[in-house]
Amino acid sequence: MSNKPLVKDYMTKEVITVPPETPNEDIIKLMKESGHDGFPVIENGSVKGMITAFDLLLKNWENSVSEIMSTNLVVADQDMSINDAARVMFRMGISRLPVINKEGNLVGIITNTDIVRSHIERSTPMKVNYFKKTLEQLYGIKTEISRMKVPTQRLRPTQDKIYADELQGRTYELKRGLAEPTIVVKTGDRYVLVDGHHRTVAARTLGCQEIDSYVIDLKQELKLGMEKTADLNGIFTFDDIEIIDDAQHPLIAITRSMRSKKRKKNVK
Repeated sequence: MSNKPLVKDYMTKEVITVPPETPNEDIIKLMKESGHDGFPVIENGSVKGMITAFDLLLKNWENSVSEIMSTNLVVADQDMSINDAARVMFRMGISRLPVINKEGNLVGIITNTDIVRSHIERSTPMKVNYFKKTLEQLYGIKTEISRMKVPTQRLRPTQDKIYADELQGRTYELKRGLAEPTIVVKTGDRYVLVDGHHRTVAARTLGCQEIDSYVIDLKQELKLGMEKTADLNGIFTFDDIEIIDDAQHPLIAITRSMRSKKRKKNVK
């Protein structure tokens, strides 16, 4: 069995579909109500076509979906690897693929957004495992990792400031389902936030009661060094974090500074 991430692991399973006889006026209303710009056309469980805003805007007006829907479709098998699906979408310049099972019936849809999310989530475990090993070597203990929803009100922050521009980006990602999980250490009955302060503040602002997290459980009570530093800096709750809105994130500032230095060298 392959351990590669598959299309079925990241596809959207709750798909809005329409039958071929649907009036195109109803499709326009459905697009306005749902916020989606395209729907698979289904008949007896199988995909017959796709109706999109492109079809409605650029083709001659007809009364029903069956008369203007695109029928020359590319579909993905649910057991296809996510990387293969990404290659197909990139090469063919398409933003979504209907997903079918072995019987040829629609079981979901995979989009560019899902592809991006799959790559984000695969990058996070590398950071988690690195931090896990660091903790085990530092404290001489064995830890366990689990992925779970952690109540935002139980998280103990350890960072003294965040940046408004990055906070805006994390808010957008959360709304689109793109935000990677935070990294949390459970020590005793405390949940110490290690990585993901911008995401957590964004989640709290959006009214999220929980946040997706990788939790490293120490299985014992330990006072982490980052907690001690946070105590010294007066960081006990998220209200203690300073939001800097008059400066760019340091990485952006560094990039600009480097470009400025290069320009000065070129002038000389």
